[in-house]
Amino acid sequence: MIETIFYEFENQIIWTTIVVLGMLFLRFGLKQSAKRIARRDELNFARTRLIFKYINVLVSFIAIFSLLLIWGVEVRELTVIFSSVFAVIGIGLFAVWSILSNITSGVIMFFNFPYKIGDKIQIHDKDFPLAAIIEDIKAFQLHLRTDEGELVTYPNNLFLQKSVSLLKKDAMLERGENIDR
Repeated sequence: MIETIFYEFENQIIWTTIVVLGMLFLRFGLKQSAKRIARRDELNFARTRLIFKYINVLVSFIAIFSLLLIWGVEVRELTVIFSSVFAVIGIGLFAVWSILSNITSGVIMFFNFPYKIGDKIQIHDKDFPLAAIIEDIKAFQLHLRTDEGELVTYPNNLFLQKSVSLLKKDAMLERGENIDR
């Protein structure tokens, strides 16, 4: 029974094994690259874990698409399914586009961000100028602590749109605060 199933689907089983192993290696490689970048730029581990989640979603999506093709789903059928799913998701996410914008900004900030946790910055905004210390960098927002002790959450997408000056590196260390890098 099992032998007949194996012989009947031999090519699909072999290609499934290749795809699964390939996706595991791809995921491992991408995670190692993210770790290397995080170590090089001395990034907070929480930010690195967030990028790991994004990597898992990307690799899973690629694996599912590949496995569906291997097991005989036609490309035309896949396009209809994925276009329908993405249309529904797109309509749903259009209402919350700022969330996507903040997530995208968070990914950009992970790979290319000149400021670190503990740095004191000045955000040049005519309506809401702000001088604060970066306390944490999350997926959607930055946590900034003002000199008065006020906690301000600042959206990632707005942070990338504003001019920002570095006032002092490692200002939290100078104040004797414990920060987790």
